[in-house]
Amino acid sequence: MRLISWNVNGMRAVFKKEFGRSVAAIKPDILALQETKLQAHQRTEEMLQFEDYQSYWAYSAEKKGYSGVMVYTKHAPVQVKQGFGIELFDGEGRVLELDYGSFILFNVYFPNGQRDEERLQYKLDFYKDFFSYADQLRKQGRSLVITGDFNTAHNEIDLKNPQSNKDRSGFLRVERDVLDDIIDRGYVDTFRYLYPETVKYSWWSYRFNARKNNAGWRIDYFFVSEDLIAKGAVKEAFILNDINGSDHCPVGIELQI
Repeated sequence: MRLISWNVNGMRAVFKKEFGRSVAAIKPDILALQETKLQAHQRTEEMLQFEDYQSYWAYSAEKKGYSGVMVYTKHAPVQVKQGFGIELFDGEGRVLELDYGSFILFNVYFPNGQRDEERLQYKLDFYKDFFSYADQLRKQGRSLVITGDFNTAHNEIDLKNPQSNKDRSGFLRVERDVLDDIIDRGYVDTFRYLYPETVKYSWWSYRFNARKNNAGWRIDYFFVSEDLIAKGAVKEAFILNDINGSDHCPVGIELQI
């Protein structure tokens, strides 16, 4: 099963940039998109009837043209939920939970903390409460796949200019500590697990020719619960730098379960 995650930075925009051709090239069984920036009434027929995929959506209830996640899937989930039960976070349309029986997939657009201290704290609280929720599912014996834009580069290998960004949200020590903590708690960064020394990025600023110069950040991830690693279920992890259409590129895993 081929799972792909992509922050499209506006679904209407990416559909004007050969989205269909990109999806045909990467051939996902499940495609998780973040930052759709759509309300329900703004979805077009092309989006709703895209290829042979079923679609599931979460929207920001508080702001138009903001946040939002969705999933295209060729495999019907047993159950789908929006959010994780805390209205402070669920109102921004950042989480979809799809239960496939043998595993639960979370598509998450984690908050950006760059605006101010209050928003940084919101981001840290979101991390804490979301992973507390995920831990409860693991205690029930569930296998988890958590993907999306985490808005944090974990280590120096994960961004081009670590020293000049060490005081910027997205690479603050307090944010990186969160990723350390979730790994300690039994979640595995699939790309770094399989490719500990490989330098690849998944996001580039639109400024300063960053993508052309490959001055990027790796902030889009597939984390899995460690039982999936123990079972040998993760066969591959990859970052598709050659796919354009957004300031992010798709990332993915091959899962056999």
